[in-house]
Amino acid sequence: MLPKGKTNSGKGKGRAASGSGSSDKTQGPKGGGNAVKVRHLLCDKQGKIMEAMEKLKSGMRFSEVAAQYSEDKARQGGDLGWMTRRSMVGPFQEAAFVLPVSGMDKPVFTDPPVKTEFGYYIIMIEGRK
Repeated sequence: MLPKGKTNSGKGKGRAASGSGSSDKTQGPKGGGNAVKVRHLLCDKQGKIMEAMEKLKSGMRFSEVAAQYSEDKARQGGDLGWMTRRSMVGPFQEAAFVLPVSGMDKPVFTDPPVKTEFGYYIIMIEGRK
């Protein structure tokens, strides 16, 4: 997600460089651990993120919605990899560490979207360690 000082080409959006790690699908406690495996959708406009939210609520896979709507990391289906505490901006981090672990077919995501200085986010967590 958006660490201080990292930028993505063209839009000024950022992402953290993080290790690939294993794909931990086990349910972890909300708020536990020091790292989360994060997927996200990012949109500059509230209307666009709400369209993406409706697609997710209708049952569309998270990675497909990310590829269609996200303005950052779309090629990887919104995958940011493993992120540690203090590597994300405040509201994003707060949301990421309270979400339960879920999968792309039945994602548990932030609703409403999270607003930061970079735009509007829908966040889901695939693993926790």
